[in-house]
Amino acid sequence: MSNVPAPLGVFISYSHRDEDYKDDLVMHLANLKRQGKIRAWQDRDIEAGAEWDAEIKQQLESAEIILLMITPRFLASDYCFDLEMQRAVERHNEGNARVVPIIVKPCDW
Repeated sequence: MSNVPAPLGVFISYSHRDEDYKDDLVMHLANLKRQGKIRAWQDRDIEAGAEWDAEIKQQLESAEIILLMITPRFLASDYCFDLEMQRAVERHNEGNARVVPIIVKPCDW
């Protein structure tokens, strides 16, 4: 039996219009993934034919860490702001997940 902890689930929330910034973040997380410390998930990991809304919600509910990539585009997105960010903050306040806002661009947040 191994004492190695399971990788932490990391949910990356971002606006699709900020895809380049998200790709940079994923690159910076690569070493933690390689070491087996995290298992990062983003909506681009949804497989063809999957119910995308249900998959996003399931991943958001199961993640231990939720990264919010804050930009004006993120804040303008109803889906990112009203669904993902609000639920992430609820889970954080409940003590079920840790939310880490990443301020990518100056904005009124």
